[in-house]
Amino acid sequence: MAQQQITTTPAKDERSLGELFSDLASETSNLVKQEVSLAQTEMTMKAIKVGKNIGFLVVGGAVGYAALLSFIAALIIGLGRLLDNNYWLAALIVGVVVAIAAVVLILSAISALKNTQLTPTQTVETIKEDAQWLKDQMN
Repeated sequence: MAQQQITTTPAKDERSLGELFSDLASETSNLVKQEVSLAQTEMTMKAIKVGKNIGFLVVGGAVGYAALLSFIAALIIGLGRLLDNNYWLAALIVGVVVAIAAVVLILSAISALKNTQLTPTQTVETIKEDAQWLKDQMN
């Protein structure tokens, strides 16, 4: 009996070079669209977080301001009686202390807002990965 010689060749992709480039362009386009969508989502989430914190800052400031006015009035009256009814001097002393407290609070809020990272870091990282993937595909 004659032995049959069986040769196996690896299966080749039957697509033409034009089809491969077309697929690469399509995949790249989809990737860019996904990255833009990710960037939009990430920036929206960061904007919501910043907006919420600013809203809390404003509402907290308004409520604190009302309470502070009540305490200031009581402090001025009490200190004025201690200073032989020199209410103007009591108001001046309390005003300076309140101004210092206001500066500390405002600087703290500004610092917290400055520390909020607005760069879409996740998107930047995935774009770098995508660029590397694209380089690998071109080679």
